[in-house]
Amino acid sequence: MSTISFAGVTKQFGDTTAIHKLSLQVADGEFLVLLGPSGCGKSTALRMLAGLEDPTEGTISIGDRVVNDIDARNRDVAMVFQSYALYPHMTVAKNIESPLIGHRSESNDKQSRQEQVESVAARLGLADLLHRKPGQLSGGQRQRVALARAIVRSPAVFCMDEPLSNLDASLRAQTRAELVELHRSLGTTFVYVTHDQVEAMTMATSIAVINGGELQQVGDPRTIYERPANEFVARFIGSPPMNLVAGVARSDGAGSWSVASSAGTVAIGQRWLGLTEGLPVTIGVRPEHLSISDTGFAATVTTAEWLGHEQILHLAAGDDQLLVRAADQGELVAAGASVRLSVEAGDIHLFDSATGQRLAEVES
Repeated sequence: MSTISFAGVTKQFGDTTAIHKLSLQVADGEFLVLLGPSGCGKSTALRMLAGLEDPTEGTISIGDRVVNDIDARNRDVAMVFQSYALYPHMTVAKNIESPLIGHRSESNDKQSRQEQVESVAARLGLADLLHRKPGQLSGGQRQRVALARAIVRSPAVFCMDEPLSNLDASLRAQTRAELVELHRSLGTTFVYVTHDQVEAMTMATSIAVINGGELQQVGDPRTIYERPANEFVARFIGSPPMNLVAGVARSDGAGSWSVASSAGTVAIGQRWLGLTEGLPVTIGVRPEHLSISDTGFAATVTTAEWLGHEQILHLAAGDDQLLVRAADQGELVAAGASVRLSVEAGDIHLFDSATGQRLAEVES
């Protein structure tokens, strides 16, 4: 079993708390992405799992073993680094073989190691590069060698620390797809660190969003996108990011609610719990859910970005700046245009302005 458990894990560096009471369960065979901005503590959490850092408090388990006091080499974890960390004087074959050297088993003789190296190299398209050295390889090829070196020893857990960040955009997209297929074929638990939400959304079976050393939300990519737990997750997930507009709740006296803001008044329906008249709230709306229409609140286009298949419009509405993702239907909206914007009540997210947390909803 390659389940993973963080139970109340804290990591301090002097007076700085990098991770605060992290409790997180990772299922066997899951592709978990630790996602957050630079400096949020996600790499520290990964390094504690791999045994490269010791937790200040709390326990980390792999399967049924608490691994706090187990050396990194004995945790059955393979680490893939951002910098690849290849041996420059060794060939590709020797780099891939290196984790197997010194492992005592009946099936670990020279012939067996060579067969394992060749098998993994063929899987990752490295068969023709086995006699080259890292300096003779492209960035993408070096990344494949680093992956092959991790795969060859069949670990219980793969730990990956921003392994694609040194690749160009097209190669990142290709390698993302290859990693998803690799995870599917191996069926092994992956824990992957990135600040790139596209990587997280396209590869993960589960995402753990971290900010300021604290876990914000855990869920599958669709849940994280469609039901963000708080304003931070709402802002961080999505490109362009979610529009957030501060206002106050208003009741019509018959069970329906609206929010009055500097941009205008928006109907939010009846599905939200805990609302009181005048409660400060924040409306969240994805750019694709704001529509240019004949009704709604007034806004002025300040910038229009044409991307071929769509336009990204930057608008001013009252004191707020908004983004709209508009499909290209032949007629482009120009900067300076005055428009009206509308949104369906079902596409609105609502947060408590005091806490930043998502408000509860009526169960459907």
